Amino acid sequence: MKSPKIFIYTALPCEAKPLIEFYRLKKDTAINSFAVYNNNNIHLTVTGIGKNGMAAGIAYTQALFSSTQNPVLLNVGIAGHKEHPIGSVFLIDKITDSESDRRYYPPLVFTPPCPTHSLQTASRLQLTYPPLHLCDMEGSAFYETATRFSSGELIQCLKIVSDNESSPIKNLQPSQVSELIAAQLSTITAILTALTQLAEPLRSPELTEFNHLLGRYHFTVNEQIQLKKLLSRWRLVTDQNMIEFADGSPKNSKEFLNLLNQSLNEAEFHL
Repeated sequence: MKSPKIFIYTALPCEAKPLIEFYRLKKDTAINSFAVYNNNNIHLTVTGIGKNGMAAGIAYTQALFSSTQNPVLLNVGIAGHKEHPIGSVFLIDKITDSESDRRYYPPLVFTPPCPTHSLQTASRLQLTYPPLHLCDMEGSAFYETATRFSSGELIQCLKIVSDNESSPIKNLQPSQVSELIAAQLSTITAILTALTQLAEPLRSPELTEFNHLLGRYHFTVNEQIQLKKLLSRWRLVTDQNMIEFADGSPKNSKEFLNLLNQSLNEAEFHL
């Protein structure tokens, strides 16, 4: 069995450059909509700046490689902060979209190789830094879109501080961005290794339970998609294939999904 597929998304070519070189990725010349680079296991997509580009890049590549089960998805990019030193690296544990005020919490079920931090995503370049968060222009779109295609635990966002009040973004050059990303290749590799290890047991154990449940309840097509995602999370969080509820058997598919989602939220809260 091949290893789980890894999808890396960057907004800028200069963010992608050191990753392309380090992982020896080759440009896929058959793809014209986005710049996509591959090796046997890694797909890297340069989406362009902004939420729309990021969302479109993820949707396009995931549709293109739709046979991939429980892929690993990682956003690597730069971010600003009011005072953190240039080059500081953080794995994101909370993402806030400044326009919609929606919040996302990427589950961290492994020990990260770097500190964690919150991120605020805006549609326009933020010249005034938020007092508490890192800031970027893609993070919320990355996470919201990626969760349509994989389990939340396998979707992470890594940000490297490229500018602050002492060194504003207007002075930032593409070569400097590449150097900042290159300096964190060991951190990026450690995260990808951890996520790949998490993804391995998710590739088939839940299928038996999935098929069993299809025979027990009538799930609509949309509910089947939800069920697959929830079963993947259940296997990852609890390390169990079979599902039993303390309150007895649900009466229908909707009740089953609600109880499973509730049980997962409680289990993750107590991790």
